[in-house]
Amino acid sequence: MTLDEVAAELRVSRKTLLNWRAQGAGPKGFRLGRAVVFDRSDVRSWIDEQRAADHIGARSA
Repeated sequence: MTLDEVAAELRVSRKTLLNWRAQGAGPKGFRLGRAVVFDRSDVRSWIDEQRAADHIGARSA
């Protein structure tokens, strides 16, 4: 997936996604030539991790 596709899927700006990448947060991406791309399964896994983390936090509250 392209940077723009992932940003749209996550409903965040391209800049936010790039900031997350620089901080080591967000879905795992990699360079393919000059472009940053994401494997669809890595994006899905990251979303699932966020959901699980939120669910755990909600339980302990």
